[in-house]
Amino acid sequence: MNCTLEEIANRIKKAKSVAIFTHMRPDGDAFGSSLSLACAVRALGLQAEVCVETEIPSNLRFLNGIDEVKRLPETEYDLLITVDCSELTRLGALTDEFGRAMRKNVDTINIDHHISNTRYAKYNYVRECSANCMNVASLIAYMGAPLDKKTAEYLLVGLLTDSGNFAHDDVNSETLSLAAKLVDAGADIRYYHYNLFKKQPKARATLFAATMGGIRYFFDDRFAVITITQDAMKKCGADNGMTEGFVDFPLNVDGVEVAASIMEVKYRQYKISLRSKEYADVNKIAGTFGGGGHVRAAGCMLFGDLEEVVDRLSYAVSQYLD
Repeated sequence: MNCTLEEIANRIKKAKSVAIFTHMRPDGDAFGSSLSLACAVRALGLQAEVCVETEIPSNLRFLNGIDEVKRLPETEYDLLITVDCSELTRLGALTDEFGRAMRKNVDTINIDHHISNTRYAKYNYVRECSANCMNVASLIAYMGAPLDKKTAEYLLVGLLTDSGNFAHDDVNSETLSLAAKLVDAGADIRYYHYNLFKKQPKARATLFAATMGGIRYFFDDRFAVITITQDAMKKCGADNGMTEGFVDFPLNVDGVEVAASIMEVKYRQYKISLRSKEYADVNKIAGTFGGGGHVRAAGCMLFGDLEEVVDRLSYAVSQYLD
């Protein structure tokens, strides 16, 4: 069922211990949402654990407290909250833990901002906005928890990353007002901007150059594709976390409406990241393959030989270019 943030806040305050899950291959908004909510829960005197099935991406390891994130809950909990996760399977290995909680009649709550959210929990709050951290910030206010410096920093990380450093077309006065509030609470926006968007190891710079040198264009240059293989990452000494933001570069080429990053996860399995500039709905394109996200940013998984994947993806994109 759908519910309000005030109702969720009341359920949290009645709990003794809370487990907070986010999606596999987490980004800044996933960690910002989960870690800030954990801070607020603990501020109320409750126990909280943050869990994600995969390793911490290298580009986010600088975050204070990130080493506290677990693969699985280490203690019992009486409330399970998922954040920034559009569908149950995106929890990865934690999907089984979610099912176990449901069988034990543990209340489950889903807080998200993706248009493609499937409302899979017992209680759901889904509101489209620049970043899910905006929803979590409002929830924290309803909880009556303090907005201290650490909580503000986590929220700012999510806000910066999912808004594209305040450049996406869903950024509005609410987004900017929250950013000002977080800065007033002590979050250093220059520090996080540098670490999230500027600072990079040599391996990332090398991989970036190699990847952008191979941009492919289709449909009169309206669709641009980059490919990141496991072999290329190995040669450059890079990892998946270093590819964050790669897809934005081809999107900025004049005439390109849709950009896609095709990243090899394992043999014949590719993670697709899609971005659009003005009119193409990439959420619908990703939905063709069982994925989703937002109108201007979405993703999915595709399987098969690389050129087969490029062909299938190109055909799907072509349906939304006119």
